[in-house]
Amino acid sequence: MKKVINIIFDKHSVIYKALLYVFTTAFIVYLFPKGGHFKFEFQKGKAWQYDTYYAPFDFAIQKSKEEVELEKQRVISDSQTFFYLDSTIISSALTSFENKLEIFKNQVHLSDREHKKLYNEGIKIINKAYKFGVIDEINAQKNKAASRYIILRNGNEVKEIKFDDLINYSSSKKWIQIKVSEVLKSVYNDKLVDILADILVPNIIYDDYFTQKSLEESINNISLTKDFVAEKERIIMKGDIVEGRKLAVLLSLEKEFQSQIWTKSNYKWIVFGYIIIVALSLLMLLLFIKKYRQEIYENNTKVTFIFFNVFLAIFLTTLVVKYNVDYVYIVPLCILPIVIKAFFDPRLGLYTHLLTILMLGFIVPNSFEFTFLQIIAGIVTILTVSEMYKRANLFISVAQITGVYFVGYFSFSILQEGNINFIKWEEFIYFALNGILILFVLPFIYVFEKLFGLVSDETLKELSNTNSKVLRYLAEKAPGTFQHSMQVANLSEAAAIEINANALLARTGALYHDIGKTQNPMYFIENQSTNFNPHLELSPKDSAFIIIKHVEDGIKMAKKYSIPERIIDFIRTHHGTSLVYYFYKEQEEINPENIEINQFKYKGPIPFSKETAIVMMCDACEAASKSIKEPTGKKIDELVEKIVQKQMDEGQFMNADITFKEINTVKKVIKKKLKNIYHLRIEYPE
Repeated sequence: MKKVINIIFDKHSVIYKALLYVFTTAFIVYLFPKGGHFKFEFQKGKAWQYDTYYAPFDFAIQKSKEEVELEKQRVISDSQTFFYLDSTIISSALTSFENKLEIFKNQVHLSDREHKKLYNEGIKIINKAYKFGVIDEINAQKNKAASRYIILRNGNEVKEIKFDDLINYSSSKKWIQIKVSEVLKSVYNDKLVDILADILVPNIIYDDYFTQKSLEESINNISLTKDFVAEKERIIMKGDIVEGRKLAVLLSLEKEFQSQIWTKSNYKWIVFGYIIIVALSLLMLLLFIKKYRQEIYENNTKVTFIFFNVFLAIFLTTLVVKYNVDYVYIVPLCILPIVIKAFFDPRLGLYTHLLTILMLGFIVPNSFEFTFLQIIAGIVTILTVSEMYKRANLFISVAQITGVYFVGYFSFSILQEGNINFIKWEEFIYFALNGILILFVLPFIYVFEKLFGLVSDETLKELSNTNSKVLRYLAEKAPGTFQHSMQVANLSEAAAIEINANALLARTGALYHDIGKTQNPMYFIENQSTNFNPHLELSPKDSAFIIIKHVEDGIKMAKKYSIPERIIDFIRTHHGTSLVYYFYKEQEEINPENIEINQFKYKGPIPFSKETAIVMMCDACEAASKSIKEPTGKKIDELVEKIVQKQMDEGQFMNADITFKEINTVKKVIKKKLKNIYHLRIEYPE
C-alpha cells in the first residue's frame, strides 16, 4: 500500500493529466448529438462526386423550412375566426325597451293602441337585430383578413355564419331608421329609433381562446413531408448537380439517416466512435503541448486552462445548436485563440483553435462551410490580434475578423446558389453580433487571470510601471541595478519588436530579472559607488555563490510579492546555465587542480522562449558594454558578437523558439542601441 501511495505521489502530475484528459473527453462526448452521421458531403449547386446512390431504406421527403413557413402563412391567412354570442344581451335589451317605452307613453300620454303598435314593431326590430348579432368595431377588426365567414359559438352550439349578416354597432342607428321606416308611419318614428338605438348593444364578442386553439391545431396538422422514396430507388447519379428534388431528397435522407441509425441499434457504437474522435483530437493537443511547450505541459494549471477553454467553446456551440442552429455563427469562437495567445503564444492558440473547430464539425450543419469559415477567421485572429492593452488594436482586429466572415460567407453563398438572390442576409447580422461578442474577451481574460493565476498583456502593462512596489524598492536599494534593468528593458523591447516577439512581455521581464540583487546590492559592481569592492575579502567560491544566489533571491522575492510565474521565468533563465567566468578564472589561478565547475555555474534553466532568450542576450551585452573603457562602434560590434556567440556555443538557446536569423536581428538591434547609449558618432575622414 505504501508503495502504491509513493508511486501516486511521484506520478501525481501525470495521473492528474490523465484524469483531466479522460473527463474532458467524457464531457465533450456527452455534449455531442447522439445520432448517426451522414457519410456523404454535398452542397447545393455542386456535382455529386460519389457513385450513383440508391435509397438504403424507405423514407419521406421533408419539406424545406421555406415551404413549411409558406404553408404556415397560408394556414394563418385562411384560418377561421371564432366569436361567441352573449345570450343575456337580448333579454336585457327587451326589458330595457319595455321600460323606456312605458316612460315615453306616460310622458306624452300615448293611447294604448299607439303604444301597442310601437311596442310590437320595436320588439320585431330587436329580434331581427339579434337574429345574427350586433358587433362593435373593435371586435369586428378581429376578423382575420376580413373573412367572409366566421364561426359563432352559442353555448355548446357552433355554426358558421356570414360576417356581413352581422350588424355593425357603429352604423346600427342608420339600420334601425331604415327598418322603422319600412314598417311604421308614425309621428313617433324618431323617438322609437332613439329608444332602440339606445338599448341595442353588441352581443357578438371575439373568442381569442378558440381562435388561437383552432389555429394551433391547423398549424400542427401541417404535413412536414411532401413525397416518398422507396428502398433501392435511385436518388442521384455520379456527376448530377445537387439541386431541386435531388437536394430535397438528400437533405431528407441525411435527417432520416441520423434518426434511424440512432434508433435502430448502435447507441454504444456511435458513442464509441465519438469517444475515439474526441480522444484523438485532445491527445494531439496534449502531445503538441508536451513536445513543443514543455514548460506548459509541466504546469497542470496551464494544461487545465487550455482544456477548459476547449470544452467551453464546444459547450457554448452545442448549446446554441440545440436551441436554434441558425444562430451558430453568433458564437464568438475566435475568443479561444485570442485567450490562448494572450496567455501563451500564437502557435498554440491556432493549433488549439483548429482542433476545436474540427471537433465542432461533427455537430453543426454545413460542416465544411462552418469549418472553413472558422479556420480562416482563427488564422486572421492570430495574425491581427496583438497588444490588446492598446484598445484600438482589438477594435481593428475584430473589424478584420468580421470582414473575413462576411467575405467568406458571401463567397460560399454565391457558389451554392449561383447568384445573390437567395443569400440569407440575416447571417451578416449574426457575424456582426459575433464580432461584438469578441470584444468581451478582455473581461474574460481578467476572470481567467484570477481563476488560473495566469498573466496577460494588461497585467504586464501594470507590472511594467516603474512606480510599482517592487521596482521602487529596486530603485531604492540597488539604484545601479535599476538603471541597468531599465537599459536592458529598452534593448529587449526594441529587439522583440524587430522579430515580432511579445515586446511588452520582454520589457516587463527585463525590468524584474535582477530584483534578487536587492538582497546584497553592494556585491554587484553597478551598485558600488565607492572604490571599495567587498569581493576582495572573499574567496572566489564565496563570491561566485553570492553572485549566483541573486537568481534564487529574485525568485523568492517575486513570489513574496505575487509576481506572476511568466515574469519569474525571466529571473530563472536570464543567465541560463552560464559560467561566472571572472571568479572561475580567479579560482583556476589559485588552485587549478581542485576546482568544481558546477560551483561557478548558474543552475538554469536555459531560456525557453524568444522573449527570455532576448533578455539573456540584452542583459549580458549591456552589462559587458560597461567594461569598455573607450567605446567605439567597432568595439561594441565585436563585444556583442563575442557574447552572443559564446551563449550559442554553450547551447543556451536550444530550447528557445528562436531562429539564427532572429538572433542576428537581435544582435543588430543591440549594437545600434548601445551605440546610441554611448553617443557614438560616425568618424568622418579628414
